[in-house]
Amino acid sequence: MLALAAMMPLSSALADAWYPYDAEEVTPAFSADGTVSPVVYTPLEKAGKAWNICVSFPHMKDAYWLGVDYGVADEATRLGVNMNLVEAGGYTELNKQISQIEDCVASGADAVVVGAISFDGLNNVIGEIAGKGIPVIDVINGVSSPDIAAKSLVSFKTMGYETGAYLAAKHPAGSEEVLVGWFPGPAGAGWVEAAHAGFMEAVAGSAVKVLEPRFGDTGKETQLKLVEDVLQANPDVRYLAGTAVTAEAAQGLIRERGLKGKVDLLAFYMTPGVYTGIQRGLILAAPADSMVIQGRIAIDQAVRILEGKDYTKHVGPKIFVVDPQNIETVARENILPPQGYSAVFNVSN
Repeated sequence: MLALAAMMPLSSALADAWYPYDAEEVTPAFSADGTVSPVVYTPLEKAGKAWNICVSFPHMKDAYWLGVDYGVADEATRLGVNMNLVEAGGYTELNKQISQIEDCVASGADAVVVGAISFDGLNNVIGEIAGKGIPVIDVINGVSSPDIAAKSLVSFKTMGYETGAYLAAKHPAGSEEVLVGWFPGPAGAGWVEAAHAGFMEAVAGSAVKVLEPRFGDTGKETQLKLVEDVLQANPDVRYLAGTAVTAEAAQGLIRERGLKGKVDLLAFYMTPGVYTGIQRGLILAAPADSMVIQGRIAIDQAVRILEGKDYTKHVGPKIFVVDPQNIETVARENILPPQGYSAVFNVSN
């Protein structure tokens, strides 16, 4: 299936295979501590017209956002709507993301899907857009704005918690203390703060001692430098846990320094590099948030809102942990982009 996906056009590649999908709805919608209920998500068969949907991402520097891109682009193609995607270039580029969104709206967007650089920093522009009657859908990262129309995301607190719980189970209270280097991602991003809170909550009371968190952009060079600093300052560190980029970048470093089996890696979300690392025994485990499906749902939510149809306001795919025991049974195309996939910035129908 994956080989076919790499060769087939977007319009047909797995387009009718992803749903119905096990998901979780949060009620009341947009609440940080709402009730989570299992739901089965089924999208529309087709849009009523070729709506113009603007999509804004923080960057396209890693395979995670490439997976979200695959989700939004393929779902736009399947539904028959137009999609224009812009990316700001990194988590330090808040002002650029704001101006890109403003330009996208000015060019005639009917709806906006935003993967936010900052939890609070986009609130003004979101308020302005919503005030014009243009729905804004919050995808992946989370925002605090009360003016959004829908959320397609998972709880990164749960993602962080699942990662910490994995370690806590291996090293319960009363066992020998282990040191963990922790790399949550760029400071100030909503998903990072949530993952950090979940991770720390999960390891509390266990024999896991977390070193001072090392925050930083999810570029490979930035993460590699942070990992090198932690290894240099803490020769007794047993685990490195953090973003997928952290785990991917650290694999080579661990091998080069002869630390395989002495320093183990975990990521708190899934990418192709993490997936392969688990297959090869280089990464212990990572929860999957099905980022492809989050992108698909966001586009479907936008179309439903524009067409006045019922929609689930706050929903995300069900989270599950991938490890060597189950990796061969996971439907890869739902949690990762197809092998060989290149970024798509525009879909025209």
